[in-house]
Amino acid sequence: MEQTTNTVLMIRPVNYRMNEQTAINNFYQEQPEDLLPETINSRAQQEFDAYVDQLRQIGVHVIVVSDNKDFDTPDSIFPNNWVSFHKNGDVGIYPMFAENRRNERREDIFPILEENGFLIRNIIDYTSAEEDDLFLEGTGSVVLDRVHRKAYCALSARADEDLLIEFCEDFEYLPVIFTAYQSVDGERLPIYHTNVMMCIGETFAVICLKSIDDKKERQNVIKHLKADGKEIIDISEEQVAHFAGNMLQVKGTSDTRYLVMSQSAYNALTKSQIQKLQKHTKIMSSSLDTIETCGGGSARCMIAEVFLPKAGV
Repeated sequence: MEQTTNTVLMIRPVNYRMNEQTAINNFYQEQPEDLLPETINSRAQQEFDAYVDQLRQIGVHVIVVSDNKDFDTPDSIFPNNWVSFHKNGDVGIYPMFAENRRNERREDIFPILEENGFLIRNIIDYTSAEEDDLFLEGTGSVVLDRVHRKAYCALSARADEDLLIEFCEDFEYLPVIFTAYQSVDGERLPIYHTNVMMCIGETFAVICLKSIDDKKERQNVIKHLKADGKEIIDISEEQVAHFAGNMLQVKGTSDTRYLVMSQSAYNALTKSQIQKLQKHTKIMSSSLDTIETCGGGSARCMIAEVFLPKAGV
């Protein structure tokens, strides 16, 4: 079992904008002033294309599928919330909080992966939970330690505990459950996705420990990370607001490991944090300012990792 992959799926936006349905509990979203929708989408496409180019330059195999205009899907650029691909050939399909995000789920993506030589054996579909207003938004809600089979999940309106348990039983993970908070107008409110405040690499974990207000929950997370040999690199809530928790380690040329993040995230890190990370992995950063501002998501959210087996292997 491996923690990192060389192949990722990314969805190129065609109608990118701030999604009013997700802004209800994603407090990182903002509406840029004085920008036409066409300008926002154009800038998002430019940032997307530059990010894909950088990933390809370091040797990551990027499968790009364009969104279509058939539905109103402003957040299609964040596919990791609706699908996950696993080493045994399983695919997870997830229930989404925002109604207009449910149209992002596309079966036509699976034949594209098969055309790229990947094998899909089984699809596990949790979307019927939407009928009961229960949600679990993929690897946005659940940060996986694939090697040690642990699923870290910060509970929120987008991460239901019972669904998490069901996922863990189906995919054979141990749940590590907590609640992570951010300060919004003087209130402590749940962070909408775990992968905003936490990233797990092969030998390290980037996490905002102060966002876990409950000390027992915080100590439990620390215990699990340390037991699995992860160096913990603690980030602040202010750094989380610059998407310094929304990172992903990938495999590049000659199996070189890279931690990919936005330029905003990189700029928010201290020299000491960067040095700690560089002991474990190379770093790649890309400017995603428009995408981050409107979507409240960043470099990690834009990537659906492909761990599927190769056909005939």
